[in-house]
Amino acid sequence: MFAKPFRVKSNIVLKGSDRKKLKADVSEAFPTLTAEQLSSLVPQKEEINVVKIYTHSGKAGVFYTLHKNPIFFEAERRLYPTVYTLWSFPDLMPAFATWPTVIQKLAGGADLMLPGVVVPPCGLPEVKAGDVCSINVAKNRAPHAVGTATMSTADMMQAGMKGKGFLVFHTYTDQLWAFGDKSSPPELTPLVPVSPEEDDHSGESDNEAEGPFLNSEGDLNLEPITSNLQEVQLSADSTESKETRDEDTLEDGHCCDEEQSPQEQMDELLFQCFLHALKSKVKKSELPLLTSTFLRNYMVSCCPSGKQLDVKKSSYKKLSKFLQCMQKQHSLIQVKELTKGVESIVEVDWRHQELQRLGVLEESLMDASASETSKDYIKTYQPPEISTIYGVSSKLALLFQNSQHKKGDLLTATEVRTIVTDYVKTNELVHTENKNYINVNPILCDCLLDKSEQHETEVLKWDDLFSRCLDRMQPYHQLMFPDQPPIIRKGHIAPIDISVASRGSNKKVTLIKNLELYGLEPQAVASCLQQRVQASSTISPLPGSKDKVQVQIQGNQVNHVGRLLLEEYNIPRKYIQGLDKAAKPGKKK
Repeated sequence: MFAKPFRVKSNIVLKGSDRKKLKADVSEAFPTLTAEQLSSLVPQKEEINVVKIYTHSGKAGVFYTLHKNPIFFEAERRLYPTVYTLWSFPDLMPAFATWPTVIQKLAGGADLMLPGVVVPPCGLPEVKAGDVCSINVAKNRAPHAVGTATMSTADMMQAGMKGKGFLVFHTYTDQLWAFGDKSSPPELTPLVPVSPEEDDHSGESDNEAEGPFLNSEGDLNLEPITSNLQEVQLSADSTESKETRDEDTLEDGHCCDEEQSPQEQMDELLFQCFLHALKSKVKKSELPLLTSTFLRNYMVSCCPSGKQLDVKKSSYKKLSKFLQCMQKQHSLIQVKELTKGVESIVEVDWRHQELQRLGVLEESLMDASASETSKDYIKTYQPPEISTIYGVSSKLALLFQNSQHKKGDLLTATEVRTIVTDYVKTNELVHTENKNYINVNPILCDCLLDKSEQHETEVLKWDDLFSRCLDRMQPYHQLMFPDQPPIIRKGHIAPIDISVASRGSNKKVTLIKNLELYGLEPQAVASCLQQRVQASSTISPLPGSKDKVQVQIQGNQVNHVGRLLLEEYNIPRKYIQGLDKAAKPGKKK
């Protein structure tokens, strides 16, 4: 269910009534919990969030978080605990054990087959079909996965421990686990000691749990090894077979990166971008350099095309921890806190062997790929020429009758001025004593004067005459894109609206609306911003509109959005709303 990334629809604080309902649901689903344990799981005063999501398959889902860690999720109208909850309450539900190599496959989306279940000497826990169960590894009682049994314990034994045993919904290292603090399972001693034979089996190489043991549905199936798990013996040449497999893989030209976990790949990418940024971007005169600036303006630009640098997906989780590692373990840089809470790189060891290994060719390739990445995120865009035009209204039909214009005809302000001037001169309405005024005849009186003015106003100034005409016409706006026919819409064009909203517990998000009115692609703008500020972004429907969307990006990014629109897309400032408030947040207007 959570093997692939999901999209967050909303993340809000749970209300008091909903909190009581959640507590009652937890108590009903897990009656073995004491009142004290129930209160620690669903506390009365601490903040609990309800997160609504769409899975990769488009299905709606819900889970609850406490202290930013998911604690329960809903699937098939049932409540399930997450691994974070089970690590505190490992005996909350019946537990079944398997091998570490099997757990890796479960994290990839496979269900657990019965041959992969470790049968302890005391026998398996008693469960019924559909019961919620946890799955752990043989040497650690801390749960690694959550699912439901497909059959009862008696049926499992009667089937000779063959076939699918458990439907797996959530595992350690999946996307739901990654939504939390990404902590590792605690070490909990098994209630039943692992026998020496089973302990030997747990050391099997990853090669022995790969493709041949997946059934047609992609689930793990160990039946080709043995029909009785207790009779499995470790092959003496398992290590040799793994080495042979690695050599064959390299000879066949397969990339060994495929064997790395996503976290390891991100660690490697982070280190390479760090080295290239120091080697080719940072100058000695720029030190001290803010660490946040170093990441945003230097490391990100060195990221190869087709990849995205994300510190949160690495094992370091935070930029400060990564830079501390570069300082203490590699001695590449020296980081100091020059002002409270703000770290800066104050020194770089330019003669370090890691930096010396980078060749000129490698640098040029990185620069080229970084340039290509920038082009991917900043779409070539030419802003439209925006002009206001006016439609002849029914009230002004008599005024424009002599110029052969009827109701609904579109005119520019210059054309309106010319037509009105010709009308005044043709009817000799210019004031004889003061040519700055014109006399109001019956047609001008009916078209331009309010009822309260018709008996009092006899003359109008030229500017007043033109402004009254335009005010009584229907405004339109016209957009002229290069090599495209003009786009005409009713009314004045709405500005691009940039605002900051609060979500949940004082979390800020920046909202960008009306991008499509200016021919901008919301997805392209969101991708560019995500690359620049290293914050997640989403595209969501604009509330109250059927065909419009808004870009939402984490944090207060108003200044970054403004610079992007003004400098990269060349949108005139008068068509951007919300920049002035961001520039002077502490000043009153």
